[in-house]
Amino acid sequence: MFNPLSKNGCNIGLVLSTVTETSVAEMQAAGILAEDLGFKSIYVNEGKSDALACVQSIASATKKITVGTNIANIHYRQPYLTAATSKVVSEISQGRFVLGLGISHAGLLKTLGLSMGDGRIKLGAHAKLVADVLNGESINGLLKPKPSEYKIPIYLAGNTVESASLAGKYGDGIMPYLTPRDHLPVLLDAGKAAAIDEKKNPEEFQCVLSIPTFLSNDNDEARSAAKYNLAFFSQLPNYRRQWRRAGFGTAMTQLKNLWHKRGTRHDAMKIVPDELLDQVCLVGSVPNCLKQIEAFIDKGAGEVVLAISPVNEKRDTATTQVLRAFHKHLKGC
Repeated sequence: MFNPLSKNGCNIGLVLSTVTETSVAEMQAAGILAEDLGFKSIYVNEGKSDALACVQSIASATKKITVGTNIANIHYRQPYLTAATSKVVSEISQGRFVLGLGISHAGLLKTLGLSMGDGRIKLGAHAKLVADVLNGESINGLLKPKPSEYKIPIYLAGNTVESASLAGKYGDGIMPYLTPRDHLPVLLDAGKAAAIDEKKNPEEFQCVLSIPTFLSNDNDEARSAAKYNLAFFSQLPNYRRQWRRAGFGTAMTQLKNLWHKRGTRHDAMKIVPDELLDQVCLVGSVPNCLKQIEAFIDKGAGEVVLAISPVNEKRDTATTQVLRAFHKHLKGC
């Protein structure tokens, strides 16, 4: 059986969602369990809670697992604050912290009274200033921050060639989400080319890939849950655009029209192509998911991060069940 841990050690992690009502105590417990079972990393996304604060709490409860944001929203905080908080989390974790940054979605920002503007320009500027502060460079000649004691890798939410190029210029890699598997090499090539332009080693440019995971021995149930999940994300233009670029243009036009007509998720899931599901999700039994992970690694994913969603079980138990199920098949992790 394929074991993704046998190539470069344990290269599987998980990401916790703050869009749900997960408590800090539950996040800490997930981090402790993942660490005990030998998983490489645990990340937190930014929805209803402060991702950096959540990561700090997990860091304080663990000893060796990598902790990080996947993704922190640049519009929620000034770059100097991002860097300052990152240094604190890195000190607490003793160098285990990874900073993932992204621009979020225009519709969400609008409801919060924020403007996307040119998101990529903002992302590049934010990442550059954060990196400068972490390196101890002065800000406008007035404030010279103390350099970070530990190296803090910076990853950008690289779902497009342009964002991947920014990551190559200002960061250490990309953190794509819902990116079709066959499109990963395009993003990695763009990031590595930009890294070369900056006199960096392109082989050090990495991809931490977050993948929606629907674990079940009932494959039909798992696929249905996955399609319902993708139907939700199909409301967001960012994802429709990247799926269109990957060759799913007809379905994206249909989904765009459906949402303009105030359709439902159940309507949308009927349009989501099976091929798209297979390109962006892990679905089915653990052995099936491991084969799918192998395919993502072959396309360039250096680290696979499980974004666990329930199939039939309750959300608050799904993470524990999936971690334990994977661990049984991943001896030597």
